[in-house]
Amino acid sequence: MKVNSTAVIFALMMSAHTVGGYSAERPNVIFIICDDLNDYVEGFDGHPDAVTPNMARLAKTGVRFTQAHCNIPICGPSRASLFTGVYPQNSGCYGFTKWDTYEVLKNSRTLMDHFRANEYHTLGTGKLMHHMVRQEWKQYGNRADYGPFAFAGGEKVAHPDVPAPFRDIGPVDGSFGPFVSLTGRKTPDGKPLRWQNGGWGNFAEPLRVDSQDNRDLTPDELNGDWTVENIRRLAEHPGRQPFFMGVGFIRPHTPLIVPQRFFDLFPLKEIDLPAIRPGDVEDTHARSIRGLPSGSEPTSSRTEDMGTRLFRNLVESYPSGDEALCRFIQAYLASVASVDEQVGRILDVIDQSSLKENTIVVLTSDHGWGMGEKDYLYKNSLWQESTQVPLIVRVPGIAKQDAACSTPVSLIDLYPTLVDLCGLTGDTKKNDKGHALDGHSLKPLLEQPDAGQWSGPSEALTALYKWRMKYKPSRESYSLRSKHWRYIHYENGKEELYDTTSDPHEWHNLADKPDHADRLVSFRRRLLERIPDTGTIPPQPVWQPKASNNTKASAEVWKAKYFVKHPKADANRDGKLTWPEYKAYRAKFDPEPAKASKQDGKI
Repeated sequence: MKVNSTAVIFALMMSAHTVGGYSAERPNVIFIICDDLNDYVEGFDGHPDAVTPNMARLAKTGVRFTQAHCNIPICGPSRASLFTGVYPQNSGCYGFTKWDTYEVLKNSRTLMDHFRANEYHTLGTGKLMHHMVRQEWKQYGNRADYGPFAFAGGEKVAHPDVPAPFRDIGPVDGSFGPFVSLTGRKTPDGKPLRWQNGGWGNFAEPLRVDSQDNRDLTPDELNGDWTVENIRRLAEHPGRQPFFMGVGFIRPHTPLIVPQRFFDLFPLKEIDLPAIRPGDVEDTHARSIRGLPSGSEPTSSRTEDMGTRLFRNLVESYPSGDEALCRFIQAYLASVASVDEQVGRILDVIDQSSLKENTIVVLTSDHGWGMGEKDYLYKNSLWQESTQVPLIVRVPGIAKQDAACSTPVSLIDLYPTLVDLCGLTGDTKKNDKGHALDGHSLKPLLEQPDAGQWSGPSEALTALYKWRMKYKPSRESYSLRSKHWRYIHYENGKEELYDTTSDPHEWHNLADKPDHADRLVSFRRRLLERIPDTGTIPPQPVWQPKASNNTKASAEVWKAKYFVKHPKADANRDGKLTWPEYKAYRAKFDPEPAKASKQDGKI
């Protein structure tokens, strides 16, 4: 029988490129997201002492976006926006209510669910979305774990090296220091200390530290192990199903606790302080929407201005403000270096396998972090320190290597970019109650970082989180960051305007200068064009905890109801009310007898 050689070759080509209905040549994706990582990364001009050789190595093989910004500068809603591709103003998700209870978001496909619908194997580990829904993934490793935590007397406490009043802020935001043996160490009131891991849920396990060479792994190290092991396993079968892998590292989120060797990289006497202009906060208006007149100081933990409170308490805890910032920055840089080590392990296993030429790697953060600029030490501001995120994208065969792009972009653009690069098809809306993707593909900027023409807007848009349950998009606070300007419009109508070319530190608010009146009008118009009128988004969820016959669960239900009525009881503003926070708040501000069950002596 005569064989048609052309037909045979075509059949072989099809069998090599198509398996089970999908193309085996479609790129894999490894999406790495850090928590609270600002621009303290080599190549982003954030801090001269940063030690991030592996992130720099990734940038050498891709494009780094030097003006990438988050869409809301706090964990929960930022990640909800990133992974659904929907702006907060179009979903109503500005706060910490679970993302999948918003009508718009629960009827829109998450990034990982859309990859799964396109026959990708989806797997993840660590902190990706702030409220993780297991069903969004085919395979999941470790839940979000914010440890190590110091632990004493049945409660998490601040690291023993941290003095008061900063340590009194609590075991999350008021804690930093090396992960070393606590044998023989006690709290100021004499309780023995030990280490444990844990998240916002009830899970927690002891962590052992006999020495720096003989200890349990940190949660980020465990996520590094999980990632390396699964990449190796997937590399053994390169012709099978393509994969989308999400990797969520906790550091440099507080508590800034990592092994001693990372602290040793940054001697205190050699730490460079950020450029801070004395009195810089005086011509700003952030405090005017937080119940604090400009120039005033908060007097208790009831203030919503967490960044001012953290800065003030840190400075009061040390002999000088310079020493205070040096100690905190040392812990932050050490935490960033610890994550960089895990990034290096991931790059090593990719680059030494068959996956190297067919795997997209994205590295970013959910938002930035201020280091004392404008007397502010936190995320959740509309200034550069909070809105900017590092963003590095490697796309073999498409993205230029060792290139920088200064076009303002934002996290909302990552979903459509990956859809474009991976050729995903189908609607990202589950039905008409969902919302189409708000961002734009970065592919043209990956191909031509300097001159690429993309379809996105000229300004990156960022909304502000405030501690409340309800939001009206047209009455919130926002910033627009263009290539040369930052414009901020607060909910009370006050404005800030910065010429970021001549004033990169945003020291001089030009909003009241007559010469810039026309520019302000233009920015106001452009902002209004991007914000929906109040009432155009579906009603936001009202969370109702389910009652339970279980005593402990009933106590939690009661606490949740108390939290709704008293949101300021959440001292560290992390969106969760812990029993220690509840007790401290009741004792100071609401001393009536508790009505909840005294489960385990926690009330």
